Amino acid sequence: MHSITTSTTGKTTTGSTVELVVLDDHAESRVNAEVPSTGEATAPQVRLAFPDVERALGFVRKPQGWCRGGVCVPAAAVAGIEEVGTATLDVVAFAELLGRPVAMEPEAGVVAFGASAADRSAALVGGVAPDFALPDVHGVEHRLSGLRGRKVALVFWASWCGCRYDLPEWERQHAALAAHGFSVVSVAVDRRIEDAAPWIAEAAPTHPALVDVDGRVADLYQLLNVPTVVWIDEEGRIARPNDTQFATDLFRSMSGLDSAKALTALRRWVTTGAAGLDRNEVAELTRTGTPQQQRARTHAALALWLLRNGHTQAAERHFAAAAQLAPEDVTTWRSAMPLLGVDPMGEEYFARRTALEEAGVPIYRPLPDWQ
Repeated sequence: MHSITTSTTGKTTTGSTVELVVLDDHAESRVNAEVPSTGEATAPQVRLAFPDVERALGFVRKPQGWCRGGVCVPAAAVAGIEEVGTATLDVVAFAELLGRPVAMEPEAGVVAFGASAADRSAALVGGVAPDFALPDVHGVEHRLSGLRGRKVALVFWASWCGCRYDLPEWERQHAALAAHGFSVVSVAVDRRIEDAAPWIAEAAPTHPALVDVDGRVADLYQLLNVPTVVWIDEEGRIARPNDTQFATDLFRSMSGLDSAKALTALRRWVTTGAAGLDRNEVAELTRTGTPQQQRARTHAALALWLLRNGHTQAAERHFAAAAQLAPEDVTTWRSAMPLLGVDPMGEEYFARRTALEEAGVPIYRPLPDWQ
């Protein structure tokens, strides 16, 4: 791979053809890319051959424009960013047309494309729980849609959160209500399986206990902190959107939340079907993400790749960028702390938490109806 020379501002100053790693919403591919020389004031370009655009991003050049699934970007809209003679497309500018954030690390030969805030928000507001597949600690993959026909409590937690102590209680709820067509699916948002594994082993779950090491599902569900619980009905629709729910009162003095109320509401929903919210209320209470949050998650995804591939200093820069872009996204910056050798329950965490509280940014986001 030919290296890319960059200035201190990160702008490419020497053009070259490189072997490029493309992270497309967490999916990785490798292509050859042209990186033209640009000036300080010029936005960076990454030009891919038309077949490589399809391979990396899934878009196909058709007479009417660039299409993937039901989405087509008209030919007129991309006329200024594609070169028909060389059959290449500037995919950074193309992402901007789609409202998708981009994060790059030229020296490492990697570029990350995130999902647009509009797409992420539309998926949740639409009411259907985004499907996903994740492994458990034994590497066995579980798919959310495999539980259609059952009510599901999707429980997000982490080893760096006090809610790790709630996992045994969620398992008890799973066992007690299983005969009513109910299942817990717990998702640890730890970035290393070994961090979550001891807590999962202690809970001895019979429910799917999964680990989201890439942050992909946290991104799908626009997670800002844990614990967050989502109720999903038998048809795969969201019966209760992102809600801060504890299963025990161990940390009630910090959260101010009553676990008994949450569990009573859960049991009522499971046994009677009364979620307490109709579809319009679910849509109204679904918190939509922002472009800044999606940019932050894109930087975090890039940082994870960089760290796992030996680019520690670059990873630290992009983790820092993520935290600066969306300080309210506690999940993103706190999950990075153990990777960087920072205690996620130490002084730095509490300093950031205090700064958010003083700025009026909530740490916990319970829905209003059961509090």
